[in-house]
Amino acid sequence: MKLEKVLIVDPINGEYTGDIEIKGKKISEVIKKDYGYRDFNTIVMPGFVDPHTHAQKGIDTMHATKEEFKSWAKNNFSYGVTTFLPTTVSASKEQILKVLNNTEDVGSSIEGVHLEGPYINKEKKGAQNPHYIRDPSLEELKEIINDKVRLITMAPEVNGFIEASNYLKEKNIVISLGHTSANFDIFKKAFESGVTRITHFSNALTPLHHRNIGGTGSGFYFDFNIEMICDGIHLSPEFVMLVYKIKGADKIILITDSMAAAGLQDGEYELGGLTVTVKNNHAKLSDGTIAGSTLLFNEGVKNFKRFTNCTLQELAKVSSYNALQDLHIYDKGRIEVGYYANLVILDKDLNVKETIFEGEKV
Repeated sequence: MKLEKVLIVDPINGEYTGDIEIKGKKISEVIKKDYGYRDFNTIVMPGFVDPHTHAQKGIDTMHATKEEFKSWAKNNFSYGVTTFLPTTVSASKEQILKVLNNTEDVGSSIEGVHLEGPYINKEKKGAQNPHYIRDPSLEELKEIINDKVRLITMAPEVNGFIEASNYLKEKNIVISLGHTSANFDIFKKAFESGVTRITHFSNALTPLHHRNIGGTGSGFYFDFNIEMICDGIHLSPEFVMLVYKIKGADKIILITDSMAAAGLQDGEYELGGLTVTVKNNHAKLSDGTIAGSTLLFNEGVKNFKRFTNCTLQELAKVSSYNALQDLHIYDKGRIEVGYYANLVILDKDLNVKETIFEGEKV
């Protein structure tokens, strides 16, 4: 396969015109050519990566069968997503093990599972079911953790965090701080211990205050990688711009945090055993708590560009490269020889025209 006369956007080499040759599943050659015009309506970027998504079009991580996970992966191609981590909510050990079993052998666009909870702080539970929230134990972790778990969200102040985090680091599992009431000092200790990621910044964190800058201030102060939900609901456009100005594109990872209504109509849905009402794309519990998003990834990409006026190179970082680097996946996320040919083809308005997965148009 050869893509000719396209605007190539690589997170490291930047933007340039040229051709891309693909052999088998990987990129075999990238040819820079000056085609003499810049108003390109065919933009090629690395395939999008969503490391935090609970559900989409009625398919929920907590209940999905193997076939439904395959359908979810196929649906994702319509939005340019070529890699994703189905994400759990706080649940019983048995429920988590069932999810891990059902994600075995379902295709390589699922790079693993993100466990969001159950080892979080009830005070910052958000839309998580408090019945299942608990402190971590090595005994349970040893039963749960396998090679499908790539990422886990935990609160650093819960009992057993240090012992649990040391075990998870030995297993090369990325730890993300989230759903936490921790103050600056606790965030500092976690960062200095090697935990460098924050879940859906700055939702479910302590706010910025001038006498204790809290979890939000810690995210700015330390060199954390941070997830962001750019739906215009979880974060205002001005806050997204503020984060972009302070942290820069190198530290931002776009996510959807999507629930079952993503891609569907308003109505009543379920998240972790809790009833969620969706109205005008706002997903809420009965008490008004935001309950995930209805965001589709390509819309989040367009929103980030609109909120920040970032470059396309920066957009390739926040939508793909940064997430993969954070997960220690080094053969995807670039338009370079030897990398997997996971690509999204966009028009100049960033609408998805076509998606290529492992060298095939999907």
